[in-house]
Amino acid sequence: MTTTVADVCAHTHLYSGLAPLGMPAPEVAPENFVQILERVWWRLDRALDEASLYASAKYYAAQALLAGTTTLIDHHESPNLIEGSLDVIADACAEVGVRVLVCYGATERNGGRDEARRGLAECRRFVLANERPNVVGAVALHASFTVSDETVSEAGRLCADLGVPMHVHLAEDAADVLDAKRRGYAGPLERLTQLGALPPGSIIAHGVHLSAEQIARASDAGMWFVHNPRSNEGNRVGYAVALRASDRVALGTDGWNADMAAEEAALMRLATAHGDDLAAVARRRPTSRPMAEALFGASLGEDRVTRDDNGAVQTVVSSGTELVSGGRLVRCNQDEVDALARREAARLWERVRALGSG
Repeated sequence: MTTTVADVCAHTHLYSGLAPLGMPAPEVAPENFVQILERVWWRLDRALDEASLYASAKYYAAQALLAGTTTLIDHHESPNLIEGSLDVIADACAEVGVRVLVCYGATERNGGRDEARRGLAECRRFVLANERPNVVGAVALHASFTVSDETVSEAGRLCADLGVPMHVHLAEDAADVLDAKRRGYAGPLERLTQLGALPPGSIIAHGVHLSAEQIARASDAGMWFVHNPRSNEGNRVGYAVALRASDRVALGTDGWNADMAAEEAALMRLATAHGDDLAAVARRRPTSRPMAEALFGASLGEDRVTRDDNGAVQTVVSSGTELVSGGRLVRCNQDEVDALARREAARLWERVRALGSG
């Protein structure tokens, strides 16, 4: 048996937790990143209802614990279930026992400014109302290219009012950079900075199409970056080589399962292929811990995982509470969690198919 400190997933989407359970492929194969969003992930989030979101979050959290991950930094969208959606995720995670940061990614891609206002209002409501232990809230934007300057500015003011960071996808694909330039900015990082939407401590997911200079400047201003290698590879957006310019880079999965050993293995494989600094990228998985400690205002050093000689997780302890024992969940019936996930996945895929190709 080997005991280690538990893992943190520094950026993910619990709403995609059911995706491995047979999510239907798009009718027309996407040819670029924006089409992947439109034909895959934006169809999924539009199809979510309360039952499927709860099942997805609970299943994802359970699988995270069984992989030795006790802390999740989530980024959520469900345009037909905005109000109360963060409570659904927080309650599901609390029942399993994982620590979680939740936020709603405000966007205008379905319903314009009203949709964005509702998303930011959900962030505000949750941050002010939440009293759950081991759960915190933040403000979020989906991505720069899906929101107006007015929404970006409003999000920045909300961060200041609540004293919480921003969590945002930034420069994941070149489309985000081109959009910011069309709006008159040097890039999406400069856009959000000029509009006051990136307070110190904010979480920038991806940064694939930022320069080393941009990353160093944001890092010096107190930003955290999150590398999501499996997602970047799957979405064909490129390898985030310029992240080497900062030591404030954590490791996330962007909706892939929260098995951080698997994510790190993909990172090392891709880093080798792109001639990256292997010693630097090896620090990203452990860097997720100080990032999470800053967000939760608490030490995570007591979160422990014990694995058998084959690497399988046997016990997980978080905040002094045993959450996995003998390779099984303690707080929840694992078979019931799995059965609920399969049942809700079948319903969810029916709604996804009904949405057609986009």
